[in-house]
Amino acid sequence: MKPFVFERTQFLPISSETAWGFFSNPANLTKITPPGMDFRITSSPQNDMYAGQIITYTVRPLLRVAVNWTTEITHVEHPRFFVDEQRFGPYRFWHHQHRFREVEGGIEMSDLVHYLLPYDQFAGLVNRLFVAPRLRKIFDFRCAALQRMFPDQ
Repeated sequence: MKPFVFERTQFLPISSETAWGFFSNPANLTKITPPGMDFRITSSPQNDMYAGQIITYTVRPLLRVAVNWTTEITHVEHPRFFVDEQRFGPYRFWHHQHRFREVEGGIEMSDLVHYLLPYDQFAGLVNRLFVAPRLRKIFDFRCAALQRMFPDQ
């Protein structure tokens, strides 16, 4: 089955180093995740992001059911991009690219997510009705939170 794709791009009026410092710190995910998802990092905090880093957390994505999630940082190119991939969790496959490009007045931040759901025969319907709309809401919240944190000057 072909993976589903989710893309989002946002301008932030900050330097690439500020963006990298914020987004490469997993603890900041709690600041940009909707509170109703009860996102909690369960692994020990680490100062610098690196390829091979494992991050574990719990999240309640739907119906307040807690899900354990383990991701691995698989690629890091400071300060331009990093990739996290699910190792264990709710998806059959999850590959999330975070890219940062310097533009006039700040950075353009883009997210590109490829994902597969557990059951092929219902995946299209489940994605259309539940997963894709939920991802849009999560990233809409993230966009608004980042605009409040890093307002235009």
